[in-house]
Amino acid sequence: MSSIPPVPPSTPPPPPPGDPYGAPAAMPGAPIAPGTVPNYLAWAIIATVLSLCLCCVIGTIPGIVAIVFAAKVNTLLGQGDLAGAQRASNTAKVWCWVTTGLCIVGLLWTVYSLTLGGGIEQYRMMFEQMQSGV
Repeated sequence: MSSIPPVPPSTPPPPPPGDPYGAPAAMPGAPIAPGTVPNYLAWAIIATVLSLCLCCVIGTIPGIVAIVFAAKVNTLLGQGDLAGAQRASNTAKVWCWVTTGLCIVGLLWTVYSLTLGGGIEQYRMMFEQMQSGV
């Protein structure tokens, strides 16, 4: 018989550091799941549409900026740029708050002009003039 010892069974390599489950680490530039960073796209669209409905055209401009930055979040995540996606998300959130604030100002102005500013009476006069054909 030979004096060569048997080959020990091979053991799997240890998992990469920082990952307790042994999943492979993400490569730089690899796509990241879209749900990891909030994009605030729905909030941006709703605030922009409300600013248009409340005759607050000034609120529409930051709303469009919010939509642009919110749309960039998923694109940057798809490119693997987590830091850029977080920056775009934070910027979109700030512009959403600005648009929401301007919507609230527009709502208050609309309520004021219709109630205390005599807006209803002016609306009735214009409506009557349109019906009479003057």
